[in-house]
Amino acid sequence: MKLKKLVLTGAAGRLGSYLREPLAAMCEELVSTDISADIGKTLPNETFVQADLASYDAIFPILEGAEMVVHFGAIVDEKPFEELLGPNFVGSYNIWEAGYQQGVRRIVYASSIHAVGMHKKRDCIGIDAPHRPDTFYGLAKCFTEDLGSMYWDKRQMESVHLRILSCAQVNNARALGSWLSYDDLIQLVQRAVDTPSVGFSIIYGVSDNDRAPVNNAKASFLGYRPKDNAEQFAEAILAETGPPDVTDPAEMLQGGPFAKVDLGQSGLAQMNIVNDKKET
Repeated sequence: MKLKKLVLTGAAGRLGSYLREPLAAMCEELVSTDISADIGKTLPNETFVQADLASYDAIFPILEGAEMVVHFGAIVDEKPFEELLGPNFVGSYNIWEAGYQQGVRRIVYASSIHAVGMHKKRDCIGIDAPHRPDTFYGLAKCFTEDLGSMYWDKRQMESVHLRILSCAQVNNARALGSWLSYDDLIQLVQRAVDTPSVGFSIIYGVSDNDRAPVNNAKASFLGYRPKDNAEQFAEAILAETGPPDVTDPAEMLQGGPFAKVDLGQSGLAQMNIVNDKKET
């Protein structure tokens, strides 16, 4: 059965661009929102509303009548705390509180490996690993996971927190373990939406990689079964890279480059992310 209304935040972003069409197929009405002024051509059952996540007054009317929110809106890099406070901290509160007041049943949230980025990769952590944020950006993910947990415990408002590792083209050795393909991203979000009961849940957003450094066994009830495997890229990538520096936090810790940069300094600047945003 299709949802009557679903809201997608961060619709103008790279990941949001891949989610719009499959989410529109799951509902009668998709409302996409972003702080950006344009998301391109809208789908037949999609409307776009420009809004700032940091403004409760802007978010509240958008969620009227929504059954679920897929919350991907945020600054997606490490920044000084003051820059992240509005969109990444206050913005999450606004989504949860406005959602509760408007009767939203579930929020699907784009969390991140950076909530646990200071854990060692060799520990192959599960979904119950304690928070160890690597940046202010990761701290915002911890805040929102705890926010979701509290709203479930106190107000019975469901949420699924997708700890995405790296959803981008595989062009480095770390991504051989951390890759989440776009097809698997879509399946992950679909299962977070259509699983009948989720309570408060955490799941790692990662494909079926031979070298995956995390364990999703305790989240199997969500029905996510990834299809893609980064091993197909291993031979070419490893031929171009030398042995890893075992003293380098970017090599040894879950957060990769984010675990190495100083607080407030860009983690993405240390990475070669290809902007292959889907055009509409």
